[in-house]
Amino acid sequence: MSNSNSITVQILDKEYSIICPQEERTNLVSAARYLDGKMREIRSSGKVIGADRIAVMAALNITHDLLHKQELPEAQANGSTREQVRDLLDRVDLVLATDPDKAQG
Repeated sequence: MSNSNSITVQILDKEYSIICPQEERTNLVSAARYLDGKMREIRSSGKVIGADRIAVMAALNITHDLLHKQELPEAQANGSTREQVRDLLDRVDLVLATDPDKAQG
């Protein structure tokens, strides 16, 4: 992909290098910051231990918020929102699956 660049984001004190089109860099950085904030909130509560579990809880919380805040009467809009959430969850799964330190929690 000639229009893609690698960008490094930091989430919960770990760096992740992600290939991202130039025009999506700002959105990706914003998403990473938001996710980092949510994960830090969950970690600071002390109720969830381990980076993988914190990531899953953050993903569930963000998904829940997104689906309820953007609930639209049009079925097509709901399908689109769900598709976007699935895409984001797939990206999170990919990053976690390729993280060599994930076993260290």
